[in-house]
Order: sequence, then C-alpha cells, then structure tokens
Amino acid sequence: MPSKRYQQSPSRPTRRPIPPIEVAIGDRFPLTIKKLGINGQGIGYFKHKVCFVPQTIPGEIIVAEVTAVHEKYLEAKIHRLKKASPDRVPPKDDYAGLAGGFELEHLAYQRQLAYKRQVVLDSLAKFRPFGYQHYQVRPTIAAPHPYGYRNKAQFQIRQIDGQVVAGLYRANSHEVIDMVTCAVQMPATMQAMRQLVQWIQELQIPVYDEEANSGIIKTIAIRESRSTGEIQVTFITNSRKLPHKRLLLDKIQTELPAVRSVMQNFNPGDTPLIWGKETTKLAGDDYLTESLMGLDFHLSARSFLQLHPEQTETLYEEAAKAIDLTPNDTLIDAYAGIGTIGLSLASRVKRVLGMETIPEAVADANRNAALNEITNARYEVGTAEEVMPRWRQEGLTFDAIIVDPPRTGLDQVFIDQILQEKPHKFAYISCNMATLARNLTRLIPTYRVDYIQPIDMMPQTPRCEAVVKLVLNDHHHQ
Repeated sequence: MPSKRYQQSPSRPTRRPIPPIEVAIGDRFPLTIKKLGINGQGIGYFKHKVCFVPQTIPGEIIVAEVTAVHEKYLEAKIHRLKKASPDRVPPKDDYAGLAGGFELEHLAYQRQLAYKRQVVLDSLAKFRPFGYQHYQVRPTIAAPHPYGYRNKAQFQIRQIDGQVVAGLYRANSHEVIDMVTCAVQMPATMQAMRQLVQWIQELQIPVYDEEANSGIIKTIAIRESRSTGEIQVTFITNSRKLPHKRLLLDKIQTELPAVRSVMQNFNPGDTPLIWGKETTKLAGDDYLTESLMGLDFHLSARSFLQLHPEQTETLYEEAAKAIDLTPNDTLIDAYAGIGTIGLSLASRVKRVLGMETIPEAVADANRNAALNEITNARYEVGTAEEVMPRWRQEGLTFDAIIVDPPRTGLDQVFIDQILQEKPHKFAYISCNMATLARNLTRLIPTYRVDYIQPIDMMPQTPRCEAVVKLVLNDHHHQ
C-alpha cells in the first residue's frame, strides 16, 4: 500500500467570491483612520475597501461621506468628526482642504516630521532594496519656520463675477480659489500679489478666460529673495501685448519699490504648462539675486530654486556632510540646475563638473560661477550619460558625485554609468521616496546605504526630501 504522503490531499472547498460592495457617492458611514497615505490623506477601511479621506489623522473616528467611487478604492470627506486626534490643530488657511500645498496644516508639526520619516520607511518596505531593514533612517530635520517660508508664488489670475481673483486651482478642477492670504508664502510675495490684482482690476486689463481662450493675463509669478528682500514679478500672458503696460509699470515703480525686475512670459492658448518659451524684460533687471552658502546667485525668471531658502542651506550642508569632500576630489554635480549645489561646494574640492539638460540653466550656472569668482567649476548642456564618457576621454577621474534628480529619479542609463565608474563618494538628494527606493535596488550592493536623512523642505505639505549617504562597498574599490 502506498505510504501516506503519496495520497492526494482532499480537495479544498472552493471559496465563494466576495460580492462587490455597493457604494454610491453621498453614502455615509463611520470610519476609523488607520494611517496616512503618500499624499497626506487619511486611510481607513470600509468593508475591506481602502477609503482615502483628506485632512484626517490616524486614530480619528469620523462619519465619512463618499465623494468618489473607484474599482479599488473610495474617496470621501469628513461629514462629521466624532473623535478628534490630540495632534489636530486648526489650519491657518481656511482653504487648506480645497487646494494643494496645505495638505497637512491640520496636523501638529512634530507629527508632520514623524510622517515624513515614515514615508521613507514605507517606500523602502515597498521596493525592498537589499538590506533595507537595517538602513539608518534618521529623524526628519525640522524647519525653523514652518510658515511664511515659500519664496515663490505662481497664482492663476481669473475673473469671477466681475472680480479679478488670484490663487490656486481647487483640487482636480480648473476653478481658481481666491487667496487673499496664504500662511506658507513669504509675506511680501502676498502683499505684492494683492496689490497687482487690485491694479489689474482698476485698469481693467483683460484676464484670461479658459473657456473662450480669450483675455491676456493668465498667471502671475512672484519670487522674493530672502537675502535682499527684492522681488521679481513675471506676467504670464496669452498674447504678446499687455494693455496699459506703461500705467502698470509706473504703479509698480512708485508703490512697490521692492520689485527689482518685471518680466513677461508669452504662453498662448489652452495648455497645461504654466510657462511658455519666450520671456522678455519689461522693467528693471533680468534677474533676482539670492545668497546661499555665502555665494550670490542670479536667478532668471524661469530658473529653478528650492522654494524654502532657509532649509535649502540645511539640505546642501547635509549633502556636503554625507559626501565628506577633500581638496583633491573631482565632484560631479548631476542634474545641476543653476549650479547651486556644486558651486557652493567648489571651495572644498579640486574641481566641479556639472551637467543639466536645460541650456538656460547651464548659462546661469556658468554665469554664477563667474559672479562668485569660482574658476574650478564648469557646467555643460546634456545628460550625465552623454557628458560623462566625454569627460572620461579627457582623462578626468570622478571621486565624488552628488545627484539631485527630478521626481522621476535617476535615469537607468545614468545608473549604469555610475556602477561602471564607481565614484567612492556618493550623495543622493531625493524629492520622491518611491523613486529613491527603486533606484537603491539597483545601486545596492555596489554601494551600501550609510544613512538616510529626511529634511522638511515643505512644511504643511506631504512633500518629503532626503539626503542619502552611499558608500562604495570595499570589494568594489579599485
């Protein structure tokens, strides 16, 4: 008789399929919030189905009202807050729940910092780069001033019931919310914005109408320099002409003396992009000057700068600590923008080589090197994977590399290049923890993660940044 283990096991009873949950928009039910999602929204479970509710906090019990039904998840809003979290604080902006940029204003600041560290841990657990359970993820570095920090406002300008309004789009719509105040902006950017809106109304300058694709002023971008207090205003327009331009510029000159530069950007038609390709100067300077790490940077209207100048210096200092530079090093500044990171570290190394795909940014970077009398830095147009082999042919060695990629993370070809070159020192600045974790799965085990340091660059929002110190593993040393 065959031994027992060869006998077939009795077939398992088949499980009945779970009937689909019938839920409609407007339905209400009690919900306990379990955790926060990647966009800062609370997550609860209704009959095993994930339910996202903005402006809620883990531990809270609410009556949820369904606002959208999807195959895999539900969206809802708070109909009634039955049990509030002790970490709940009153938001400073009354439209905190309506537009992006204030998603966490209802959450006590210490809890925001803990959340941002948790986003790092959650991303590591999802993509599981080798050894991730043992990575040292440090507590998030707080912003000294969690309000009034944003140095740039890009507000849509529209007309509602005869009134000119300026603000951000309501979530998932093209309706502009009029923002008379904004607690996260530097105060002077808001004062200038309100004054300009008043003048546009008084002078009856036509503002853009999306449906008719008519009118002139679409967006106003205002950037303020933390170091000088000076302001740059850019009118983004649907046509090249700007009616009553002279009157408007006269008013700016006499009543807004902080404005050092007035530009116009031409961006015609109905397009999702805020900026067009053509920028002209209407008055004053072409640029704004900002100081970072003891250097002066000229910023043209479109050049990228972190929105939080005070924390930007902290970010760069953390990157410098992570990379541990010596005077003999050649430092690669990849995804360089206008060269802010590389130039601020140039005095600590033999040379800085940077690359960036946007030609205007590269011109800015090289101009900023000259402005600060930095002679050991050069920036070129192109992707890292195009430029590095050319430098290699010139006989240059790469000892250290700092990367600060866009939200999409490092390009795969570029990762191959790094794994081939194996610079000993490597600091990775990331603004997206998911792409960071995914990139680490490729960089490990050639490199190992020494630590990850989250930094709060954007208080009151779910946005998280981190500096990762990567060290070349011993057996990879040449």
